[in-house]
Amino acid sequence: MKSELFSWHTEWGRGSDLSDASLVIYFAAPTVIRGHNVSDILRKRYPLARQIGCSSGGEIHDAGVIEDSISGVALSFDRAEFKIVSASANSGEDYHIGVELASQLLRDDLKWVFVLSDGLNVNGSDLVRGLSEALPNNVLLTGGLAGGSPGFGESFVGLDEPPQALRIGALGVYGSGLHCSSGSMGGWQVFGPPRQITRAEGNILYELDGAPALDLYKHYLGAEAAELPTSALLYPLAIWAPGQTKQDVVRTIVGVDEASKSLIFTGDVPVGYSAKLMSASFAQLARGAEQSAEQARVNKNGKESVAILVSCIGRKLLMGQMVADEIEAVKDVLPQATKITGFYSYGEIAPHGYTGNCQLHNQTMTITTIWED
Repeated sequence: MKSELFSWHTEWGRGSDLSDASLVIYFAAPTVIRGHNVSDILRKRYPLARQIGCSSGGEIHDAGVIEDSISGVALSFDRAEFKIVSASANSGEDYHIGVELASQLLRDDLKWVFVLSDGLNVNGSDLVRGLSEALPNNVLLTGGLAGGSPGFGESFVGLDEPPQALRIGALGVYGSGLHCSSGSMGGWQVFGPPRQITRAEGNILYELDGAPALDLYKHYLGAEAAELPTSALLYPLAIWAPGQTKQDVVRTIVGVDEASKSLIFTGDVPVGYSAKLMSASFAQLARGAEQSAEQARVNKNGKESVAILVSCIGRKLLMGQMVADEIEAVKDVLPQATKITGFYSYGEIAPHGYTGNCQLHNQTMTITTIWED
């Protein structure tokens, strides 16, 4: 496998050393997507490559985080093959879309599926559930929900054409010589009393302990409630099924409904689950990123490898100018020559660190590493 990191701001710098790449995975700022034809820009540098990418709340490039760019990795596989499929987001059909995308990718030698989805109009839990149930257990499923600003205003996915809203894309990579691994950790800590989810529907939470969820959440946020939903990025919820505290997942609020006093999430919040508020320090988030890299670090044979990082926009908002700390923590763990790319998302897709079951996460650092024999 050959690979090349790239980053475009207003023009390309020096020429490419991999102009015959067959695949480009990219992440672009919404400002760039609105003002430029991203697909054409990439095609000028990599004319033979298929493209899959999405909007970003910040682009991860090598050891840092950049803004207002198109960043990513170009790939040329030695023996592996790949296929890209897509679908239009359709409210209430996310599970079935996941099943259909997976069915289009199925093949005996399928090793890895990487999914990029609209992050505002898709129930990520349902999408991942459909994909997971249709894919064999030995296929790694990772990806994320397309990102944007902390205010949850825009989300685009591009597949060989300019990125658009309401799109879902999936990349399947095949071949016995391909190797892939993943890690997903957060670093957030729970606080306050546990609450039970007593009324919810899909990704909409109406009541905690029989009280309106929005009222209770505003009580905890105090003055910061005026900045909802953006301020909710700093205080996600951990939720878990009865008796399964080690299998908790994190949920971030992407919207509020004042009329119904409800909270809207990117993934399911099932009735009967328990919930606790979470918070974190810079050091805790950096340590979570480091632990994720430790899980994903498998390449020990000196082969050229690529790491795709999908981190949550909430982590970036909290860490501010220190956000590069979590990228540097990852780089310190992975093999020195690993090429690192990625983006800040509205949700992360990866196997759960405890159960191994693929789920939609929020507020995690999720890492996928790939290489060929």
